[in-house]
Amino acid sequence: MSENTMRFSTRAIHAGQPPEAVTGAVNVPIFLSTTFAQSSPGQSKGFVYGRTGNPTRAVLERTLAQLEGGTAGLAFASGLGALVTLVESFGSRQRIVAIDDVYGGTWRLLDHHHRKFGVDVEFVDMTELASVRTALRRARTDLVYIESPTNPLLRIADIAAISKLAHAAGARVAVDNTFATPALQRPLELGADIVLHSTTKYLGGHSDVLGGALAFRDAKLAQEYAWLQNTVGAVPSPFDCFLVLRGIHTLEIRMHAHEASARAVAEVLEHSPKVRTTYYPGLASHPQHRIARRQMSGFGGMISFELSNRAAAGRFARALRVFTLAESLGGVESLADHPASMTHASVPPEIRRARGVRDGLIRLSCGIEDPADLADDVRQALRRV
Repeated sequence: MSENTMRFSTRAIHAGQPPEAVTGAVNVPIFLSTTFAQSSPGQSKGFVYGRTGNPTRAVLERTLAQLEGGTAGLAFASGLGALVTLVESFGSRQRIVAIDDVYGGTWRLLDHHHRKFGVDVEFVDMTELASVRTALRRARTDLVYIESPTNPLLRIADIAAISKLAHAAGARVAVDNTFATPALQRPLELGADIVLHSTTKYLGGHSDVLGGALAFRDAKLAQEYAWLQNTVGAVPSPFDCFLVLRGIHTLEIRMHAHEASARAVAEVLEHSPKVRTTYYPGLASHPQHRIARRQMSGFGGMISFELSNRAAAGRFARALRVFTLAESLGGVESLADHPASMTHASVPPEIRRARGVRDGLIRLSCGIEDPADLADDVRQALRRV
């Protein structure tokens, strides 16, 4: 059986990860060396310096590419490290059309930082294809940047349709697939050129490693970014690569468990009179539920919901007992986040509110605890609101 014919959970354990050639070690060894011997000047065994390449990292990169259905992958020290390298490829005076509901750190990098260097960034509502079409007609565009599902409002963009529009306009398409993971969605197969991950989240899965990744549909494009990866230098340590690989081995089974938890919690939230709106693409009431069903094989473990105001959100967060109030997401433990004061605090209040990220919004990362316990925790916290 070839790796290409293996089903996802089998590839997550075996793709690009044969037993180590010298010792037969089943788990990928952690190669800590920062430099590698050369038989003569310029003659190596494929590795010369730790920033340029590392055997442990190489296995992770091959595995990421396999899982996303791409030709190559690159690993980075964080998700934002991957994004910086993605944007660096276009140089100054580039134009990016980005989805408007993005992670606060992504907004800070694109809007607050890269504009200083002449980057033109336009944020648009990509749930409306007409908005994407208008933005692409307004000026020549280098990159269309999508999150789907988005952070924090769980909006769904039609990746295939947007990719066609972008390519017709001569732009590349990159999709942040952190929330869905390749277990539930594979943007390269839907027409995207590049997939981005914060591997800190579901791929690592245990809240003990920082990392990022890019995966590519085209091998030549991947080579261009490999040069940038080496030049920019935002690479992960071998130990971090090992931890992400360990997490990937259980990715599919964890994603099913995360989704079971999220469904149980979403049911509680949708029927609570204290909740104004529940954002979860697995609910039939979600505005893009049909698109999510078409391009995803599952709906993931992330939920957001809105309470009446900031004070109510604070009372809810302080009352939680199983969920932990903390930033980040995608770990085995359940986390609660108040975007306005935590993950999206860098976005000015008027911009947050205009995009629907109001002070009463709570984001939940549903872990793999018993779904009934998570649902009970949310019920008792809502009673304090």
